[in-house]
Amino acid sequence: MLLIPAIDLKDGQCVRLRQGVMEDATVFSDNPVEVATHWRDQGARRLHLVDLNGAFAGKPKNLGVIRDILTEVADDMPVQLGGGIRDLDTIERYLDLGLTYVIIGTAAVKTPGFLRDACDAFPGHVIVGLDAKDGNVAVDGWAKLTGQNVVDLAKRFQDYGAESVVYTDIGRDGMLSGVNVEATVKLAQALTIPVIASGGLTNLDDVRALSAVESEGIEGAITGRAIYEGTLDFKAAQDLADTLAA
Repeated sequence: MLLIPAIDLKDGQCVRLRQGVMEDATVFSDNPVEVATHWRDQGARRLHLVDLNGAFAGKPKNLGVIRDILTEVADDMPVQLGGGIRDLDTIERYLDLGLTYVIIGTAAVKTPGFLRDACDAFPGHVIVGLDAKDGNVAVDGWAKLTGQNVVDLAKRFQDYGAESVVYTDIGRDGMLSGVNVEATVKLAQALTIPVIASGGLTNLDDVRALSAVESEGIEGAITGRAIYEGTLDFKAAQDLADTLAA
């Protein structure tokens, strides 16, 4: 199981939010490129980037630092990015810079035709980001609950050709309250494409819990606040996941 360090970008800095609230941000570094190389050197096999400003603006807002990160690490590991991706030109620009996967979230829910076009134009490079609370999909930086069921929507997007699904439990993200394993497994069991868990990963017990259900279709887990605040040692967690998979 992959453990995927997250770098959330706000105003060019590496931050973490609590439950997606932009005003509740903790700055962990003003040098995201240095953070990216740190996780690479710690043995990360994939990196997760979020353009938080872009997610709220609906267009890329941290392009310069994203380009710098890709220049440093994209040759060493796949990098996935979400936030502000609303058109095919933006996807093409990011892939040309060395990005491996784009994550389409709000735009997939609001304009599913765009997601279908993206999957057709860039097969193997499009991940769907689905954020939900109690199974109810949220959009617009988690500000609005749509009333749509996350499993039903994921099945539809799977049929469009999405590579995988990043599933975030928005009630737990940034709260260090543990992964919602039950909800993640329920989604993974309903799909044939992999699911990447996001939100709440806190300690080695969470790594053990996810590793125990990896065979259900859970490819990995994104980790953010825990590895920045020190409740989870990234290298130890990845080593444990590898040992449990052996």
